[in-house]
Amino acid sequence: MPKPRKRLGGAAGPDNKGPAGKHTKTKNPAGALAAMGNSSHEKTSASKNCGKNLSSYWLMKSEPESRLEKGVDVKFSIEDLKAEPKQTACWDGVRNYQARNFLRAMKLEQEAFFYHSNCKEPGIAGLVKVDVQFVRMMKRYITLAELKTHYQAHKTTGGPLKDMALFTRQRLSVQPLTPEEFYFILSLEEKEPS
Repeated sequence: MPKPRKRLGGAAGPDNKGPAGKHTKTKNPAGALAAMGNSSHEKTSASKNCGKNLSSYWLMKSEPESRLEKGVDVKFSIEDLKAEPKQTACWDGVRNYQARNFLRAMKLEQEAFFYHSNCKEPGIAGLVKVDVQFVRMMKRYITLAELKTHYQAHKTTGGPLKDMALFTRQRLSVQPLTPEEFYFILSLEEKEPS
C-alpha cells in the first residue's frame, strides 16, 4: 500500500521570517527535481546560469520543522530523507519560472546541499544527489550565519561566495551553485566555525 506523500516546505530567505512558497516531493516525468522560488531578475550566479551551461551543483531548501499548510504537514528534513525507502524521495510543486528552468537543467547524479530553512537555525545539513537521494550528513552543520560571514567577506575580496544565490536570490528554493561555491562550502566542514 503506498504511503501518503509528505509535502516539503518552502523556504524563507536568510532572515527566515515566513515561507516563500511550497515544494513537495514526487517525480516529474523527467525524474528531476522541482521547487519554487521568487522570479526577481536580479543578476546573480543563479540568474547568470539560466543558459545551457547551468551548474552541476545545487542547493535545495526544505523545512525541517512541522508546519501545517491546508491541513498538510510540510515538514521534510534530511533525517526524513534518510528514513525513506532506499533513502530516496522525489520533489514537485514548482511554480516559479526560474526554478522550473533549474529543474529541467538538473541531471541524475548531480550533487546538492540539503539546506534546512524556515527554522531556528537555518543551514546546510547534508549532501544529496539529484532525484533526491541521501548521500551523507555534513561532518558538521554549516549555519546560515557562518555562510553569511564568508559571503560578506567574499563580496569585498572576490572570494567564491561573492555572488552566492543564497544571499542574492534569498527566496529561491532550488539554486544552482558554481563549482567554486560548492567546493568552498565542502571545505568548511573540515574547519571550526569562524
